[in-house]
Amino acid sequence: MAREAWKTREARRIATVARFAERRAELKARADKGDFDATMELALLPRDSSRTRVKNRCSITGRASGFMRKFGVSRQTFRELAHRGLIPGVTKSSW
Repeated sequence: MAREAWKTREARRIATVARFAERRAELKARADKGDFDATMELALLPRDSSRTRVKNRCSITGRASGFMRKFGVSRQTFRELAHRGLIPGVTKSSW
């Protein structure tokens, strides 16, 4: 299970991305047109305001590896929930 600090850090990053999203989009549009000042302002924004800094984590355990985007959980958690029948429409295959 992930440390609580990792979960907290990711929550803070998500909030920072949301707070600066509009400003970043405006500056990136200006920078793409060749505005050097916009590029400099973009560099002055916090690093965590970039969407690429956010890591997908399991909503239950906080695990980062083996994340299944469709379900929002890691592969181990997905397997446990599927075996218990807690994920609608998912059944164990057999042939």
